[in-house]
Amino acid sequence: MLGSTPGWPATLADGSVMLRPYKRGDGRAWSAVRIANQQWLAPWESAPPGPWAEMNSTRAFGYVYQDMRRAARRGESMPFAVCFKGELVGHLNLGNIVRRAFSSAYAGYWVDHRVAGQGVIPTALALAVDHAFGPGGLHRIEVNIRPENRPSRRVVEKLGFREEAYHQRYMHIDGNWRDHLGYALTSEEIAAEGGLLARWRRVRA
Repeated sequence: MLGSTPGWPATLADGSVMLRPYKRGDGRAWSAVRIANQQWLAPWESAPPGPWAEMNSTRAFGYVYQDMRRAARRGESMPFAVCFKGELVGHLNLGNIVRRAFSSAYAGYWVDHRVAGQGVIPTALALAVDHAFGPGGLHRIEVNIRPENRPSRRVVEKLGFREEAYHQRYMHIDGNWRDHLGYALTSEEIAAEGGLLARWRRVRA
């Protein structure tokens, strides 16, 4: 998944958590995780209409993979497969990348409920943010989350993202326009701490 995005492609790791670019051969593992997590994920995602099993099949992954590949090549995103102990367990994307005076991206993520609560996604997001602020050349990362999605909100709150906005009817999800809370972090806010991963390690200690 080669592209012109600064810092991309990249593989990032801390302990048992690794972020890497997707491979064409990830389809079976991606589909299995997605299908096993329908109840955990479906209420929070702006998914296309259709049966969950069909929209998350190995065949569907082929289209998802091509979309991610094109966006990465255009420099619009950095899509990572999240792996834990060598297994694909989730997804993290730095998307809607805007360069020049804005130098910002939106982060989105999901994780297998069977490994939730083990620090996988906070570690993954910390790795991705540090990479974005370093080799990725970005200045600001935003995360928008539905107020009801407590597990996802806990991720950014543990990492010290600022809650800075309330977006009414922000995105069409699960049959309706849903409000979202806006969180953000800039490179200056974590520079003195040695990065977001260093901050997260101190929080976990």
